[in-house]
Amino acid sequence: MADVIETVPRQLLVGGEWVDASGGATFEVTNPADEGVLTRIADGTPEDGQRALAAAAGAQKEWAATEPRKRGEILRSAFELLTERADDFARLMTLEMGKTLAEAKGEVTYGAEFFRWFSEEAVRIHGRYSAAPSGNTRLITMKAPVGPTLMITPWNFPLAMGTRKIGPAIAAGCTMVVKPAHETPLTMLALAALMQEVGLPPGVLNVVTTTDSGGVCEPIIRDPRLRKLTFTGSTAVGKVLVSQASEQLLRVSMELGGNAPFIVFGDADLDAAVDGAMLAKMRNIGEACTSANRFLVHASVAEEFAGRLAERMGALTVGDGTEDGVDVGPLITAKARAGVHELVEDAVSSGAKALVGGTVPEGPGHFYPPTVLVDVPASARVFREEIFGPVAPITTFDSEAEAIERANDTEYGLVAYVFSRGHARVIRVSEALEFGMVGVNTGIVSNPAAPFGGVKHSGFGREGGFEGIEEYLETKYVGSAL
Repeated sequence: MADVIETVPRQLLVGGEWVDASGGATFEVTNPADEGVLTRIADGTPEDGQRALAAAAGAQKEWAATEPRKRGEILRSAFELLTERADDFARLMTLEMGKTLAEAKGEVTYGAEFFRWFSEEAVRIHGRYSAAPSGNTRLITMKAPVGPTLMITPWNFPLAMGTRKIGPAIAAGCTMVVKPAHETPLTMLALAALMQEVGLPPGVLNVVTTTDSGGVCEPIIRDPRLRKLTFTGSTAVGKVLVSQASEQLLRVSMELGGNAPFIVFGDADLDAAVDGAMLAKMRNIGEACTSANRFLVHASVAEEFAGRLAERMGALTVGDGTEDGVDVGPLITAKARAGVHELVEDAVSSGAKALVGGTVPEGPGHFYPPTVLVDVPASARVFREEIFGPVAPITTFDSEAEAIERANDTEYGLVAYVFSRGHARVIRVSEALEFGMVGVNTGIVSNPAAPFGGVKHSGFGREGGFEGIEEYLETKYVGSAL
């Protein structure tokens, strides 16, 4: 453990230099598996945030003028070096966040792919040329980088939620200030050091770690030098940030909360549905905005599906993610675990039954057992709120129309999952679901080549795919008379 922790910078990255926080304050980073202190790192202040923004603003003009091929090659080199050091990054993530080493390695593969994808997009930024309908003017459309961007990243995917913002920004020619979650800042610091190694110029990427997120970020958001804000996190915080961003009319992209329905029709392949449920529910210990939050299962197969899911969930081994044979690591904090258990208790008190799990284990660490709930009433909080833990609440439906209505009965709209063998049904249901993404007969939708994002209270903007780089580009029109 000590070896990989010792390689991580403990300071802020501002203008290409690693510096202490103004005032010299630090904070502890802990391991959720044993609650032990991993290290202490710089606790940035609002003054540090302003220094980082100044560095980003100062580097913007030269970075925007850098040839696209060079920007792409920096990203490609970062992809290769990140892939080469996958084991170290995986171990670092497991120590500070809790997921198993196998899952952490999967995140390195996924996160690195954003660098490879956008390394290829950097040289494909283009506009268009056309004649005006009147014929006496030529219409030229060109793209330009948005400019300095504030990136606020979450704790649940410490690497990938950074690379899918940093990748397109670098490709587009934008400079950045990154504020990682204080629970899991080490991975971002290690990534920033790697970006220095591959030749990213000073000031392009600046990192401010802090326990005072609002105090550091609000002045940056209200500063006219900033041109874009991108945030991944809760809807409640996202609403506050959007309000602050309105003062400068910033370009804003928000990837917010979810309440994903997992719909299993009577004609579904139950083997595939259970496999998909395990992926959609248990990926990242259930601590994902894409996690299946509500299981809507046709009455004809509900009992069999629930029994098979409970058997699979109950067979998982809970423990320290660094240990061999462990399937499920700890939740991020004691508060998070208490919140998950509160939702379970509310459901049970309302008439639900736990087929497996549902109890808080004794001892150190923020562990919670994989839990399957049946007979969950529609009024239960577990159906209305984002669980962010390894709990699968199941209810039944009788018709396609009922399934669609209940799936859409939420303020969120990030992702939905549909399992059915009927092609026509899949198309009908996918079109009717009010979500930004739909997984059909699969429990994973995330892919660097696809546009990730939601509708309604799950936010706006897209990350990944051809659409991902557009979030960092402005459209400029030139009308040239003949």
